[in-house]
Amino acid sequence: MSTILPVAQRSETILTLTAVAVAKSELNSEWLNQLVEAMYATMMQCNGVGIAAPQIYVSKRVVIVASRPNLRYPDAPEMEAIVMVNPEILERSKATVLGEEGCLSVPDERGQVARAEIIKVRYLTLQGEQIETVYNGFPARIVQHEVDHLDGILFIQRI
Repeated sequence: MSTILPVAQRSETILTLTAVAVAKSELNSEWLNQLVEAMYATMMQCNGVGIAAPQIYVSKRVVIVASRPNLRYPDAPEMEAIVMVNPEILERSKATVLGEEGCLSVPDERGQVARAEIIKVRYLTLQGEQIETVYNGFPARIVQHEVDHLDGILFIQRI
């Protein structure tokens, strides 16, 4: 059973910091694997579709993107959870889409946020393999929202 961790809330400093990149030496480590397990368990417990390490008080560039229908997002598409280490958005479509967002760190508040409809992302797996992929629609929104967390930006700053 993985640990469910407390989630940082909007007024806390950790959420305003630029998270630090995960070092090569940390890839495939017990520490990083345990961090991701705890992030995943916490996200599932809170009905999230994504989570960033700063939300559980770890200022590292790690996010999980896990779109699936749940109480908070009943119409979300189903996808395998993806762990992204040191994610970078390489390209964003000029076309944007307005969509409702919420955040585990800003409970009980939702808002319409304009995000790029299609993005190209590069990230590392937990083992250090580099992946480049394109996301569109709701998964693209999640990636942009979670990468914002790594840069100290909350969705409410984009409304």
